[in-house]
Amino acid sequence: MTPARPAGADPVTGPGTASVTRALPVPADVAWRALTDARRHTAWVPMTRVRTDGPPRLGTRVVAVSGPGARRGWPGLVDRMVVTRYVPPGDAPGVAVFTKRGPLLLGSSTVTVLATSPTTCRVTWSEHVPLAGPLPGALTARLTAPVLGAMLRVVLRRAAGDLTAR
Repeated sequence: MTPARPAGADPVTGPGTASVTRALPVPADVAWRALTDARRHTAWVPMTRVRTDGPPRLGTRVVAVSGPGARRGWPGLVDRMVVTRYVPPGDAPGVAVFTKRGPLLLGSSTVTVLATSPTTCRVTWSEHVPLAGPLPGALTARLTAPVLGAMLRVVLRRAAGDLTAR
């Protein structure tokens, strides 16, 4: 008998999911450590400050606040998450799932890192984010996906620049 998988164990795909893939000229373990460490996301995610309760691992809690003055400590849109899957790359791609816990943003953010050679990898970052509230999640996820797709392109471009500058 196969044990039940925890909520958020498998990335969500399909309508309402924003997904961006980028090749990086760094080893998979280097990309993995950087991209799954939410403490580094403030440098890459526009107009966002991030705090966590520690390094990335199963159960790590993350709170991101986004908005025009968020990096200066102003209030903004709060995104509470917990890491519900954290499997580093090895013989298979690494997968980290950050499950969103509200109050407004639900769904998940998934980072997948696949080694393509000893010195390169391919990263896919996906976001499926329905909104809490009276409207159906399938509808609101389709509304958030274009904005999240644009954000993910910026994030992976900035992360690639940061990782290759080292």
